[in-house]
Amino acid sequence: MTKLFSRTFASFSEDEKIDNEISEKISFLQTFLKPQHLDIPQVLHNEASWLLAEKELQKMNAFKAPQEKLSSIMNCCRIINNLLLNAAMSEHVPAGADDFLPVLIYVTIKANPPMLHSNLKFIKLYRRQSKLISEAEYYFTNLVSAKTFIIDLNAKSLSMDKIKFEECMQEAKLAKKVTSELHSTCQMKQQEKNECSFSNKMHNTLDTKDFHVMQHGSNYPYMEAKSKDLEMGDVDILLHQYKDLVAKYTILCKAINCLSVSEKEPLLHQLEMQGAGSINNKNTNDQTTSHQDKSQ
Repeated sequence: MTKLFSRTFASFSEDEKIDNEISEKISFLQTFLKPQHLDIPQVLHNEASWLLAEKELQKMNAFKAPQEKLSSIMNCCRIINNLLLNAAMSEHVPAGADDFLPVLIYVTIKANPPMLHSNLKFIKLYRRQSKLISEAEYYFTNLVSAKTFIIDLNAKSLSMDKIKFEECMQEAKLAKKVTSELHSTCQMKQQEKNECSFSNKMHNTLDTKDFHVMQHGSNYPYMEAKSKDLEMGDVDILLHQYKDLVAKYTILCKAINCLSVSEKEPLLHQLEMQGAGSINNKNTNDQTTSHQDKSQ
């Protein structure tokens, strides 16, 4: 399955949409949801165990084989199950299966595992059914139930006042919007800073003459010309343009070599894209001219 992973995992846009919706809702719930909202007994409040379970659940998306993804779920659930058993032994009360699902729901919300829906769907479709039995089936079914609970979660699902729940959700949405806008602003400022840094580096690397050539070089009116259109008087112009082109190329190579790898790669990619665009435009113009000649 690892060879077919890219074609079978989250292969439908609807799956990606559901993943994003679940992840976004969980991110909102993370801002205010407490264990008491899920009626988790105080004796099961163990941040260290919860954190271990969260880490195991977050590993699920890193694997490509369904059995490895399922192993992450089982490791997470075993940690929770051990927590319940230890609490039962210390309190001398039987471990309640009713306490397992609320803790798993809380751990899932705290972990916010990437692409939860797609991972569960992938396991269900491609894990051999003969292996999805007993303990594995129990834990897998509980995580599916936890996902469904989160999707449908509202104030009635929690030990929480409806008005308070709505207020918390709105505050979380507003905070995300503000954070997103700040992030966009920071990205724009960083881009401006990078462009300024690149410009300064160019100025430090190239002399005034080089910049004059880069900024005020000749145009190239003969790009679309054919040999039969040329005259003797065009030789001097073409020679001048050839020298201009070589000078620009030399200056550009000198400037690119002074850049770091992280600065160089996006610039080279942009130049390649521009070059491909110029070739495509030229081919289009040649085809148009050819058709016009034939029609005449």
